[in-house]
Amino acid sequence: MAVVRVHNFSISLDGFGTGEGQSLEVPFGHAGERLHEWFVGTRFFRAQDGLSGGTQGADNAFAEQHNRGIGAEIMGAGKFGPPGWQDDPDWKGWWGPNPPYHTPVFVLTTRPRPSIDMDGGTTFHFLDATPAEALAQAREAAAGADVRIGGGPTVVRDFLAEGLIDYMHVAQVPIVLGRGVRLWDGLESLEQAYTIEPVSTPSGVTHLTFTARR
Repeated sequence: MAVVRVHNFSISLDGFGTGEGQSLEVPFGHAGERLHEWFVGTRFFRAQDGLSGGTQGADNAFAEQHNRGIGAEIMGAGKFGPPGWQDDPDWKGWWGPNPPYHTPVFVLTTRPRPSIDMDGGTTFHFLDATPAEALAQAREAAAGADVRIGGGPTVVRDFLAEGLIDYMHVAQVPIVLGRGVRLWDGLESLEQAYTIEPVSTPSGVTHLTFTARR
């Protein structure tokens, strides 16, 4: 069966996956881009933008796993747009006419709208659904490939709470945010359901991989 995966999901030392005060001007709130500096500096990420250079080593090796074998993505409303995007009928996400997904993407929202076809093979579908219901639709759309749970932290947490994630890569970044949306709340004893392996890198990031014990 296809695997349900999380990749390159960055959190702070105190467990926040995004900062407070998300808006059109600051998509990650007061965290800015600090959670993702390790990722955007990798050779993998720069190559996606047609740029050369970038860091290699373990950070890049984890980054490179992001797209391999993915046939569909599930994301939350907060990843698709800033608060209130549902009131803008022209909003089509942060990524311009050719988003980086190139697969069906299922956006979880209490205010669904018609699907949007984008350049490059991305189609955004909008669902008011439980994690299990959304996953069933994503699996069908993925046609045997894996499904990526893209975030934000609330969505990842909800899928973890229902035992729906098979593999997860979390990048713990050496910053303290103090406020925002935490990943781990309500997930006591998660370590009993997963084998966890840490890898530390010279950038200061600790990569944590969680593999479900089935």
